[in-house]
Amino acid sequence: MESFIHDWGYIALFLYSFGGGMLGIAVAAVFAATGELNIYTVLVVATVANTIGDQFLFTMARNNKSHAKEMMQKYKRKIALAHLMMRKYGSVTILLQKYVYGIKTLIPLSIGLTKFDGKKFFIFNLIGAIIWSLVVGLSAYLLGDVFLSSVEEFKTYGIVFLITLIFLITYFLNKD
Repeated sequence: MESFIHDWGYIALFLYSFGGGMLGIAVAAVFAATGELNIYTVLVVATVANTIGDQFLFTMARNNKSHAKEMMQKYKRKIALAHLMMRKYGSVTILLQKYVYGIKTLIPLSIGLTKFDGKKFFIFNLIGAIIWSLVVGLSAYLLGDVFLSSVEEFKTYGIVFLITLIFLITYFLNKD
């Protein structure tokens, strides 16, 4: 199991973080707390993947507005919320969106449809991804021992139960 996590953990983290998933970095950071992964590598991989993912969405919307509008058609209320957040908080919305389930993928898309400067988006996106990975990753890393010691008595079943519980919570938080 240890070799599997070490060999595939960073790839799974990259793919999960590309979509902005907090669960991926939290689980990887807990594995880093056990020594199976390296916390610095976890933070870098999550930051890079998250930055690329949001930049991809922004660029896709910027270069193919009709397709992006079509994709977002069924999320009109969430798009309206994204626009309200941009009006109220401005560029800080790019930093905040990394933590808001339900609209975190829509904000880069909706900003890409506007005349918002691409370089400015990239800078705020990168800063946001760094802060996101530090907050989520280091929190999970520092709480990793507490987390694992609470399930130690359950051994494999406890860890499977907890990971299942985290996935279920994430599912219901992401549910439209």
